Amino acid sequence: MDNPFRPTAGATPPDLIGRAGHLDEFEYGLRLGSGAPGLLTIITGARGIGKTVMLGVAEDLAAAAGWAVVSATATAGFMGRIGGAMRRHAEELGSGPRGRRITGITAAGFAVATQLPPEEQVSWRLQGERILRLLAQRGTGLVITVDVVHAADRDEVAQLAASVQHFIREGLPIGLVFAGLPAAGSDLLNEGVAPVLRRADRIDLHAAAVRDVEASYRETFQEGGYDLPAGLARAAAEATGGYPFLTQLAGSYLWREAEVDPELDEAAVARAAEAAQRRNSRVVIETALSTASPRDLEFLKAMSLNDGPSASGE
Repeated sequence: MDNPFRPTAGATPPDLIGRAGHLDEFEYGLRLGSGAPGLLTIITGARGIGKTVMLGVAEDLAAAAGWAVVSATATAGFMGRIGGAMRRHAEELGSGPRGRRITGITAAGFAVATQLPPEEQVSWRLQGERILRLLAQRGTGLVITVDVVHAADRDEVAQLAASVQHFIREGLPIGLVFAGLPAAGSDLLNEGVAPVLRRADRIDLHAAAVRDVEASYRETFQEGGYDLPAGLARAAAEATGGYPFLTQLAGSYLWREAEVDPELDEAAVARAAEAAQRRNSRVVIETALSTASPRDLEFLKAMSLNDGPSASGE
């Protein structure tokens, strides 16, 4: 059995620890169709907590239910890329000549340039209505997922949300799932960027319970033919703090230790945990701190002296 741990952005882990039930409302919404609350969802959490993985799970659930899925990352022009994907879906469903070929996307993201004359090009919203009506005839719908929404241009987010609200008013089967850092959820809900999202289901991801990580480690290593005693599994799990990215890192390094010597011991667990912490510091913590101002860093250092929450006045 190959190393099942996948400590990289968005890769699906062998076990979604502590995430059971998070997407129940979304899955139920896929059954109800247009207007179901769970079809508007915002997934937030810290870096490495598993937001992109959960977004992938939502996409899989939608595809399994027969819904079309368009996924995008919220870099500049994502509205145009979504529009291009919707056009391709519509053509596959038979809503126009298959000879159309996308040759570019406008910077603003509201039109898709094709080889058709300009007068035959349709707006983004009309394109959305077209595919949604086709999908509704087939008893399904369209789910749009947008990752890294905290980095998105707020005008584009507002435009997307306004179009989705229009589709909902028309009774069309549309779902929208955002994923981003916690600040993204606050921006979307509190700054009037997209009022329709105030009714969205909010999923705030946190660390998993250490005992669940321990149980997952024991089961996964057992499936691979390696014996990981309870004490060692507990030590490895405690080193992760239940943080998903660290869970994948430590599991991956410990699996590599087992490939060298199947008789795992405390030293092997310690080496794996240390390697995981080093990599997590390099690719997650340093990245998170890279945008912090000198004043932010001063504040964080002051907070770090406390074991628990800090009062601002301190």
